[in-house]
Amino acid sequence: MNLAIDIGNTSVHAGVFAQNILIRTFRYHAFNPPRIRSLRQRYFIQNVIVSSVNDFNPRSFSILSRQVRCFMEFSSQTPIPIENLYKTPDTLGKDRLAGVTGGQSLFPGRPLLVIDAGTAITYDFLNAAGQYQGGNISPGLTMRLGALHKYTRRLPRVQPRRQTPVMADNTVEAIAAGVQNGIIYEMNQYIEHFTNQYPGLITILTGGDSFFFDNKLKYPIFVEPNLILIGLNKILKYNLYAH
Repeated sequence: MNLAIDIGNTSVHAGVFAQNILIRTFRYHAFNPPRIRSLRQRYFIQNVIVSSVNDFNPRSFSILSRQVRCFMEFSSQTPIPIENLYKTPDTLGKDRLAGVTGGQSLFPGRPLLVIDAGTAITYDFLNAAGQYQGGNISPGLTMRLGALHKYTRRLPRVQPRRQTPVMADNTVEAIAAGVQNGIIYEMNQYIEHFTNQYPGLITILTGGDSFFFDNKLKYPIFVEPNLILIGLNKILKYNLYAH
């Protein structure tokens, strides 16, 4: 079995795979040795890949690395099954690259727009030939709501909500609707642009905040909350068997 670990800005997402089948996922505030031991007691884990957008401390995984057949840290130097055309690969978030790789695993031979709605919102494009052509980064939902409170004197801190009006009649709803509707309009515009440019485009929405937007976009999308884990598992298998 394979274990894919995605260390994000706010949490750790892990998944256990039997070949291409995702058996179980876990989410933690931090990944520590007791949790590693618990996973190994429950699953026969042979291969591990770790991706981190934060500073990575290999010592925190030293126990695990000695107990498995293959332990891999995903970096800009790791061979991947797609062509990366990004001009500054060392600065590219590994979660973004894993996301489009996961998308290609699910929809091979199709142009892909991957939208990851997390701490930041990222928009990444992979063409039908499997070439990653880049993407954009935008502030995420919580970041936008927090910025309105932090950088003004009187606007309150507002929590995201499932439903918002088009136009609000009070300040709290005005903030929530302004931020969340603004993100929806932003996402729709990206999808429209790439749909017009690339017939047959597949749009995949992922990330911890994706459920705030999944049923509000006017274009067909696929929602896959485990897309980055799927991509990491594909990268791990590519290095184990195909590369």
